[in-house]
This record gives sequence, structure tokens and C-alpha cells, in this order.
Amino acid sequence: MIVTARINVESPAGRKIVRELEKHHKVVEIDNPLPDVKTYSINEAYERGLDQLTTHYCVDIRKLKSKL
Repeated sequence: MIVTARINVESPAGRKIVRELEKHHKVVEIDNPLPDVKTYSINEAYERGLDQLTTHYCVDIRKLKSKL
């Protein structure tokens, strides 16, 4: 029989339970789901950074970059 449990690891008690389960690696399989967060490619991150710098300094950073 297989039992599925959802444990809140943000609490000390939850972390303690998970640590105890990890000790029994032959019979316990722990799945850590990935968070539902958007990931960005390096180019997307770079463009977002340029956008933030442009907004912060009120100067188009892309134009400054082309002059260097």
C-alpha cells in the first residue's frame, strides 16, 4: 500500500517530519514539486534588467549601451 501525504515544510514540525522520513530512504520516496514560478532565459532576464535600469534612471540604457 502507498500513502501520499502533504507536509508543510515551512513549520518546524513539518521539517522535522520530513527529516525523519528521509532517514528511511529504502521505503520512502519524497517528491519535491517545483514551484509554479515563471523561469526566464538569460536574454529575457537581460532585457528585463535593461528595462528596470531605464525606468530607474529615466534614461534609455539601450541607447547608452550602443554608444560605448
